[in-house]
Amino acid sequence: QMRKTPRSNRPHIAIFGKRNVGKSSLLNAVTGQDVSLVSAVAGTTTDPVWKAMEILPLGPVVFIDTAGLDDRGQLGELRVERTRRILERTDLALVVIEAGATPGPEEEGIVAACAERDVPVLGVASKCDLAGAGERPGADLAAWAAGHGLKLICVSAATGDGVWELREAIAKAAPDNWEGPPLLGDLVSPGDIVVLVTPIDLEAPKGRLILPQVQALRDALDHDTWAVVVRENRLPEALAALGRRPALVVTDSQAFAQVDRDTPPDVPLTSFSILFARHKGDLSTLVAGAAAIDTLRPGDPVLIAESCTHHPIGDDIGRVKIPGWLRERVGGELDFTWAAGADFPADLDRYKLIVHCGACMFNRRTVLSRLHRAGRAGAPVVNYGVLIAHVHGILRRALAPFPGAYAAYTPPAAAGAEGRVSQ
Repeated sequence: QMRKTPRSNRPHIAIFGKRNVGKSSLLNAVTGQDVSLVSAVAGTTTDPVWKAMEILPLGPVVFIDTAGLDDRGQLGELRVERTRRILERTDLALVVIEAGATPGPEEEGIVAACAERDVPVLGVASKCDLAGAGERPGADLAAWAAGHGLKLICVSAATGDGVWELREAIAKAAPDNWEGPPLLGDLVSPGDIVVLVTPIDLEAPKGRLILPQVQALRDALDHDTWAVVVRENRLPEALAALGRRPALVVTDSQAFAQVDRDTPPDVPLTSFSILFARHKGDLSTLVAGAAAIDTLRPGDPVLIAESCTHHPIGDDIGRVKIPGWLRERVGGELDFTWAAGADFPADLDRYKLIVHCGACMFNRRTVLSRLHRAGRAGAPVVNYGVLIAHVHGILRRALAPFPGAYAAYTPPAAAGAEGRVSQ
């Protein structure tokens, strides 16, 4: 059902600058469409505007137009804060400054924040058709860009001058590692059998698989494996019918315990969520966070963060099942907070544990930014798959395909092995 590359699988290119420097006109010129509303009134763009397109040879990307960095007033401050939060998703930043102008603290702040996050930056001198021939892009602006080591491109959205040059610069400047490692392709060889255990998720749209299952299936096909998709209650029958040993079994985390019982010990087993923990973020960090599960006490605050904003129904994994397993684990009630979509609390230092979903709806930069923020706040983080495998006593097996993360795991010392809770 995926007819288009999802936003989470595209490099995020954000456009930053002061009000009325031509950010929205630039986006319209680069995309060749009237995506953003353009006006002479300062502050026309109030919320981030997203536009997906393709830039060869880079491929599918998503542009983000943002509100002006110099917005004023109470609402303006909120817009600026929302603009700065876009940095957590940004793989490549375009800092737009009007040709002939002198950069100020707003541009300095964005460039410094990008440097802190290791985000590449391109400088764009806008409205070059309005600048005099001797001013393009302007001595002060050129010196500022050179001082920061930035490539500076003169562009006129009105005439189209410089637009193709900017596209080429974007393709060259985009980081090579924005997407992270493959989901499973480096764990198998061409011709291997990969079994994907996919329970029917009641919260998925009718007739569709959930995104992690679809992407894992595509990755298995891209790496020339035999992909076998089966429901959890048919796994023993499927394994018996294959005729040879699978190279990997991947399960939905909610069926982890059952699939562990039904998968022979010599067959590697992991979960979609653990695959995404490595693909989207840092698996070793999330595995190290599992130790905090065993230090929780009744009343401790726990944050559960989800990348999507689905309507929870029935035994929702993040609202019902994981809280239930944690309550059973600690023998009492915990102080749960839920955050969905782009919401992520600022006061992370108050949480004894952060439990994040697989983040299939986020790009990798967003997940790494969240892990970085949690690390600075001293808050341990696990994701759904790591937590579920840990509380059911099967995390060591689920990490066997990933030696680095396996070494980061510290099982409960008192039990001498992973503790277990009931299904």
